[in-house]
Amino acid sequence: MITYRRNEKVSAFTTSGQFRRFGGWLKRPADLQYLQGCVSADVIVIGAGFAGLSTALELTARGAKVIVIEQEFAGFGASGRNAGYLAGSMGLEFELFVKKVGHDQAKQIVSFYDAGVPYVENRLIELGIDCDYNSSGVIRAAVHPSQEKRLRKSMAVGLELGSVTRFVDQVEMRERGIPPAFLFGTFQQLGGTLDPGKYVLGLRRAAILAGVQLYEQTPLLSYSEGPTITCKTARGSASAPYMVLATNAFTPQLGVLHNKVVPFRVSAIETEPLSAAQLDSLGWQGREGIVTPHITMESHRLTARNTLVLTTKQLSYVYGSKTPNEPDDSAYKALSLALNERFPTLRGLGIQSCWSGYVSMAYDALPVVGALEAQNNILYTAGCSGHGVATQSLMGRLLTERICGIENPLLTALHHKTPAMLPEPLQWCALNAGLTAANWFDQWTNRRARKAAAST
Repeated sequence: MITYRRNEKVSAFTTSGQFRRFGGWLKRPADLQYLQGCVSADVIVIGAGFAGLSTALELTARGAKVIVIEQEFAGFGASGRNAGYLAGSMGLEFELFVKKVGHDQAKQIVSFYDAGVPYVENRLIELGIDCDYNSSGVIRAAVHPSQEKRLRKSMAVGLELGSVTRFVDQVEMRERGIPPAFLFGTFQQLGGTLDPGKYVLGLRRAAILAGVQLYEQTPLLSYSEGPTITCKTARGSASAPYMVLATNAFTPQLGVLHNKVVPFRVSAIETEPLSAAQLDSLGWQGREGIVTPHITMESHRLTARNTLVLTTKQLSYVYGSKTPNEPDDSAYKALSLALNERFPTLRGLGIQSCWSGYVSMAYDALPVVGALEAQNNILYTAGCSGHGVATQSLMGRLLTERICGIENPLLTALHHKTPAMLPEPLQWCALNAGLTAANWFDQWTNRRARKAAAST
């Protein structure tokens, strides 16, 4: 048995040379085009992530002329930096949803989350996107017995709302080859894992082939409202009767939704490729995605390139809802510690890259979708709260139907009053106090798990 000691060496890395400014899944495409001159279309989409590109593809399939404006390149934001979980309603804040909108609407919202998975699965086939999708399902796994009560309670409320999960005991966990640090959990067969970089770049290729006018390296400077919307950029402008803001965590910087969502910084590390012996030491033959029921969850997954990717673990909020693209060494160290604790047979495995990015979240953890009050021709989607691979892809169809005059019941289910954010500096104080408390509680759980492992 290998036990963990506080003074043991954690997988060492330095940010220099390992921090990936564009995330760990994708590289900047070579065929970027920026907007210059004056152009027009039926719809302008701001943001080329899952939501923006899916919206553009759905609109184009219905005969619309679409312009997509992206400040960097497709997938630069959360779409190219996440852990790659195509997950349904696993891990949602079910009880919070029920308290906020009631049982019936919460049930419809759960249906929205679950509907995103088959939507993406079908799109991968329709668009011919190979993104290493493994339909393994996702396990929400405990690392200490004290987490069982929360797991079971969340599963029970989820089942009432239509989230199909089941409890997986220690016997089945070991039969599945799940690493022993993960004791038991709840399993949702829906979905699995994929390479988010390959997925978003696949959407990009499909959009260009479909005739979408994609302008990258083109930050939006300003826009004018009215029957015709005009977007100003450094080298030109674009105009259209409709605009969709698919900018997620960057939306507050446009002066929109700053009182509804906040950007949280999420970080990730990726190990060096595992050897055949190291893979055998893990077992984990199904390569199920694993998340934990910590207050700030951990996520652990094997990739198609036989590396381990760990994400989240520690969130942070930057004053004024800013989104600096810079390293978060504290988060990387916490993830490296988790790597050693959860996978003791891999101690000493090097970390080849680390990156950080931003997700947007409302105080009630519900999606934030709608139209600006002044004009119904400016739509927005944000507040994915880390569940964006499936939901923001599906959002492309729902927003397209909305522009075409069709109100999909799944979109209607998301309508609610989002709680207002606090002004700064109160928001910075409140959020960081909450994050500090969550981190303390999670560390307490981890200490108990470490002590239990050492005694066996």
